[in-house]
Amino acid sequence: MGERNENGERFANLCAFNKLVIGGTIFPHKRIYKATWISPEHTTENEIDHICINKKFLRTMKDLWSRREADIASDHHLVVMNLKLKLKKNWTNGQTSLRTFNTAFLRDTDKLNKFKIALKNRFQALQDLPKEEETTMEDNWKSIKEALTSTCQKVLGLKKHYHKEWISIVTVNRIKERKNKKTAINNSRT
Repeated sequence: MGERNENGERFANLCAFNKLVIGGTIFPHKRIYKATWISPEHTTENEIDHICINKKFLRTMKDLWSRREADIASDHHLVVMNLKLKLKKNWTNGQTSLRTFNTAFLRDTDKLNKFKIALKNRFQALQDLPKEEETTMEDNWKSIKEALTSTCQKVLGLKKHYHKEWISIVTVNRIKERKNKKTAINNSRT
């Protein structure tokens, strides 16, 4: 689409040298889905934004096109690529994910006292157990760790993750306005 200039030649040579494939050259699409840049007066369209992929992964690429309706505050269009990847299974050794306890409760004096009493009782119970001659340092550590985690679980509970909204309502409204204007421009005949 359009004529290739010196930068295009350099880009093609770079891809050939590094065994890369230019994604936009593989899939046949209409001109409207190939254009990635439009001039400010909406007369010239060019394909100047590309996605390159290693030849080794060429079979993973399923489709590539430009999205005119994506509002990215630029005269360039968003280039989208579909991939189909097969990932290796990651075998775990059965460990659960890291649990975080709600330590904010320790600021409350009632919860703090309750936690101290429960922990003191657990450690007292560990001391009162009959001593075996064959207990190792590892066994002692496991019993202490289990006492701590079970007490934290019972008294404090797990921390809940709350996700803070990162876009304000004013910003969302401005995005909607901008999207409506962009849709009007895309739908108008030029």
